[in-house]
Amino acid sequence: MIKHTPHSIPFTYKLIVSILIFISMFIAALVLGAADITVQDVWLALTSNASGKNISIIKEIRLPREIAAIFVGAALGVSGAIMQGMTRNPLADPGLLGLTAGANAALAIVIAFIPSISYFGITIACFIGAAVGSLMVFGIGSLRKGGFSPFRIVLAGSAITAFLIAVSEGIGIYFKISKDVSMWTAGGIIGTSWRQLQIVMPFISLGILIALLSSRQLTILSLSDEVATGLGQKTNHIKLLLFIVIILLAGASVALVGNMAFIGLVVPHVVRAIVGTDYRFIIPMSAVFGGTFMLFADTLARTINAPYETPLVAVVAMLGLPFFLLIMHKGGKQFS
Repeated sequence: MIKHTPHSIPFTYKLIVSILIFISMFIAALVLGAADITVQDVWLALTSNASGKNISIIKEIRLPREIAAIFVGAALGVSGAIMQGMTRNPLADPGLLGLTAGANAALAIVIAFIPSISYFGITIACFIGAAVGSLMVFGIGSLRKGGFSPFRIVLAGSAITAFLIAVSEGIGIYFKISKDVSMWTAGGIIGTSWRQLQIVMPFISLGILIALLSSRQLTILSLSDEVATGLGQKTNHIKLLLFIVIILLAGASVALVGNMAFIGLVVPHVVRAIVGTDYRFIIPMSAVFGGTFMLFADTLARTINAPYETPLVAVVAMLGLPFFLLIMHKGGKQFS
């Protein structure tokens, strides 16, 4: 049976509290850092045409960076929730199942063979790479009779991810573009521009919107294929639609910030503990929590060793690895 919520507090109240935490984290992310910026500076930057050094730092550096963090966190959180629901696999995550590695490999290929490609072209290449990577994982994972075993998928994902990373690094070494590839795949949002956001944000917004509209079907699908079919769901059509959503979200995230593991794994588990197993609640909450998580991680990366910056991917890994080990220890029992 579907557990609507583990507590008696209505979902609306939980969502409001989550949004308030998100707004507070967004303001803190704009204020905290090497530069001495105040809340008043943030207010002026967001609400007026005022000028000055601090205003310029906020508008041209911090604001696009934190908006990128919000969209990437939301995209990875939602895509992880969809993957866990589709496969009924508590370890499903775009970074662990070949999507981000496929996007990285595609990115390396286009940089090597089409060096003058536009950012929009790189984004499309990442979508294609994410699709190829995930198809390879699911193809290998379903070769044996019995369909998708959660741990078989994880093993296939680990193998394909290692292979695609090797492809990416091999291309970088052979064509002497390792530095260029690393700049994209290191996993960070330093230097994010408004132009990049204008290209990527519509894809992520579209993916999250479709996920919200499909959340009821995903809830039924997360029970079992037999139950979904018995309730009149066209499971193959729903899976195809959700698969396209995952590719949009993961591909756009890689195009913007590179490889970023654990977010899609951690966020849905935290959300599920708060709102239950109904994806009508999990999807919007995963978007909010994902954005908040990335804002928190990026703020840590900028402040724990200021004025130097700690790699964001390292901070995310340090925050996400304990959750991964906890989920492995529990064997995914909290998933159901």
